[in-house]
Amino acid sequence: MSYQETVEHLYALGHELASMPAHKFDLAYVRAMLEALGHPERRFASVLIAGTNGKGSTAATLASILRVAGYKTALYSSPHLVRINERMRVNGEAISDAEFALLHERVERTAQELLLAGKLPWHPSFFEMLTAMAFEYFAGVGVEIAVLEVGMGGRLDATNVVEPLVSVIADISLDHQKYLGNTIAEIAREKAGIIRKHGVVVTLPQHPQANDVIGNAVLENGARGVNAAKYVPPVSPGAAAELGGPVVSAPGRSRYPLAVMGEEIMVDSPLAGRHQLRNIALAIATAEELAQFGFKVTARQIEQGIRETRWPGRFQVLAPSAATRQREVVLDAAHNPAGAWALRSALSENFPGRELTLVFAAMRDKAIQEIAEILFPLARQVVLTQVNNPRCATTAELRQAASRTGAALQEGPTVAAALARACELSGPQGLMVETGSIFLVGEAMREMQVEV
Repeated sequence: MSYQETVEHLYALGHELASMPAHKFDLAYVRAMLEALGHPERRFASVLIAGTNGKGSTAATLASILRVAGYKTALYSSPHLVRINERMRVNGEAISDAEFALLHERVERTAQELLLAGKLPWHPSFFEMLTAMAFEYFAGVGVEIAVLEVGMGGRLDATNVVEPLVSVIADISLDHQKYLGNTIAEIAREKAGIIRKHGVVVTLPQHPQANDVIGNAVLENGARGVNAAKYVPPVSPGAAAELGGPVVSAPGRSRYPLAVMGEEIMVDSPLAGRHQLRNIALAIATAEELAQFGFKVTARQIEQGIRETRWPGRFQVLAPSAATRQREVVLDAAHNPAGAWALRSALSENFPGRELTLVFAAMRDKAIQEIAEILFPLARQVVLTQVNNPRCATTAELRQAASRTGAALQEGPTVAAALARACELSGPQGLMVETGSIFLVGEAMREMQVEV
């Protein structure tokens, strides 16, 4: 099977939540698959990271730190922006097309054998297949440690079959309520499912309901909770310099001094916005905790790892170029209200007073009205569009959801058309912001030929 045939075969299983089966693929069946493959997940150490917002940024930063420290490090993330290979990286390099196809063939053959033997009741889903492939890949290339981003939830997520050295829980908010619950507490219980008996849990104080659930889960499991708050710096100019002084952000970056392991380092991260300070703190605290398991890092390696982090599509600022039609562009996958507030704050901090033109698309199952009410008042013009995804809301649905915002709304039937229209509207000094869905960001990056 060719690479393209492999990708098409996987998508036919139901891409992400687009065609989620009525049944939930039980973790017992994931374990059965991995047993048949020789338990690849046991052949490398791992860190498991859950959360509603920020888990990917935390994972990317931590993986970069560990790579700089000299460890052969894997990063498993989801969803992807442009190509499915992005989800499986080793020392920053995505899996090759040829290796991806070979891995799929091996895992698919195993799944078919288990189905015939009655050891699986149904074919593994898109995400379970990818997770098994990732574990097989990481084990095969001799990865020392894998940083694993939970796909959705935690308790029943396919990644939760590993025995992580450290569990990390990033910020929790409302999202995927259909699958995870309708309250912060219910969603937090799913996320807290990654906590292990007598394990180590790195987190930060957040919503009171989430704090209660995580705290109780730590106690029930006899785990050790680690508060990463000491690595969150003061953010207002003139704030006390106890943790290293105020934050200084250049457009698209966060830069500030910070005391780490008894030394002062200069955090210089491509992850911009105040919300990213929490994710960076989680990564630093986790890197520090890994020393007890033999993965030692220095303050300088943490500094370099943060600086070299690559996590595109998250408040990524593109300079004017031929590809952007000489406009400055911000790409940000703000796909829920918490993400929208974070984007709004980052825009205010990084581009105060700039005239904004928004390109917006969203999945139908998201809180579109709330996201629109947060973001649309910032923009002079909003161009609504659709992406190539069966879950995507139509422009008519977006227009209806945004009716109370009073925003000036335009439409582009495709992402390419929407970008062209936004360029016409923004003017050479305007700022174009593409947001509302990671799928929109991915299509925009492909259209503008942005490297992932």
